[in-house]
Amino acid sequence: MTWVLALILLPLVGALVLCGLRRNDRLAVTVALAFSIVEFLLMIPMWATYHPSGDRLQQTTSMDWIPTFGIHIAFGVDGIALIMIAVITFLVPIVIGALGTADKLPEGRSAGGYLALILVQQALTIAVFAATDVFLFYVLFEIMLIPMYFLIGGYGGANRQYAAVKFFLYSFLGGLIMLASAIGAYSLAADKLGKGTFDWATLVTVVRDAPTSTQIWLFLGFFLAFAIKAPLVPFHTWLPDAAGEAPIGVAVLIVGVLDKVGTFGLLRYNLPMFPEASKTLAPLVLILAVIGVLYGSILAAGQQDMKRFVAYVSIAHFGFIALGIFAFTQQATVGSVTYMLNHSLATGMLIVVLGLVIARGGSTRISDYGGMYKVTPLLGGMLLIAGLSTLSLPGTNSFVSEFLVLLGSFETQPVYAILATVGMVLAAAYVLWLYQRIMTGPVRGDALVGAGGGPGTAIAPELGARKSIRDLGGKELAILVPLVVLIIGLGFYPKPVLDTVGPSVQATLSAVQGGH
Repeated sequence: MTWVLALILLPLVGALVLCGLRRNDRLAVTVALAFSIVEFLLMIPMWATYHPSGDRLQQTTSMDWIPTFGIHIAFGVDGIALIMIAVITFLVPIVIGALGTADKLPEGRSAGGYLALILVQQALTIAVFAATDVFLFYVLFEIMLIPMYFLIGGYGGANRQYAAVKFFLYSFLGGLIMLASAIGAYSLAADKLGKGTFDWATLVTVVRDAPTSTQIWLFLGFFLAFAIKAPLVPFHTWLPDAAGEAPIGVAVLIVGVLDKVGTFGLLRYNLPMFPEASKTLAPLVLILAVIGVLYGSILAAGQQDMKRFVAYVSIAHFGFIALGIFAFTQQATVGSVTYMLNHSLATGMLIVVLGLVIARGGSTRISDYGGMYKVTPLLGGMLLIAGLSTLSLPGTNSFVSEFLVLLGSFETQPVYAILATVGMVLAAAYVLWLYQRIMTGPVRGDALVGAGGGPGTAIAPELGARKSIRDLGGKELAILVPLVVLIIGLGFYPKPVLDTVGPSVQATLSAVQGGH
């Protein structure tokens, strides 16, 4: 058994165990956390045994599924898939650990059922990143919507059903269109080889030689599915609703991991399979990318809901990622891939910290807060670190990615790079404005201004009132400190990630540049 199979199967085993613990929430959290930590530990030898200079796909495994149509259950990872699998194994323990602090379940809902769905989502997402059979990828792409639908619809806010259905329909429709393109690629392979196949490596060699007009139609089928998932403007409207209504932990997975399936798909499928179409349609994608950067930034600045704020920030960041991918330079594409990782860490921490704010104040509205730093200085410091990483301050992880995207894009697409740079200025504005409204000024909010005392209380001199709200505790610090370590560590030493993704990026760009 390969490490990849172990990483897919272990969470499924954990989900089965949790199904029997639906009446014991405390034990369910402990069991789920134990499975997620073991999952993360299994990721360490998988990373250690991956050789960036070796074969493009490693840890491969394949078995017949529907041999009549050349369909296999086949998995393997390259450097790009590896870092995305690593980030989900890192974030899931944080999501589970946040339950009960940053995350609260609706009254009457069991933790066992919720955590079982989280682990199933983890397994399916890892399988999507590792799939090397295009039909298997499509099946997983659609199936992974099911646990997320129930996580949003069963455990979300007041409008959870609307958000869950919208999320499901958008992604499901995109997947069906992708299936039509996958069948088209299968037919091309059947015409050329005498036998159809969905093997990714074979299709790359076959479809890339198709006429440009054919490539464009097939490209658009895959692109629409991935643009919805990413999401790119104008296919983004499901994200603010889904992230706004989802529980905090689920929002971390949506914005931190699930969205990356879209940008991963562009790199794994669109560019190498349809090189001529990628170059022909690049200006269209670049326009959408820059619009996304500016549109997402402007709307983020105007948000009153914290969770929707993060959703629009993510839309802006995905514009940067798409810009780097379709600039077709080594620096820009490496920047985009590392941006996928660093965005997951930065926004993951931001969502958790805002969840801790919401848990204390009882409201998601930014205007309901003020002066929290006087009451919770540790929480204020964590929000500042998450915010600085989100705006890509030098010394944080996101800066390296954004700098590489803009530097590499300027070589081939200077106009788009300059326009996207405006997004950096807007990011500083909306992040600092968020921090200012929540953490500085007079203390405001019913949960913050009230009678009481005890450990963790503070005095606001201008109000002369004691604050009953507490600062971060040991459990909350244990959740956030690993994120801080990675944010600062990768900000000053990104070499391990850059070395891992570099050869895979070069192979992808070689496939594009080698098109007929």
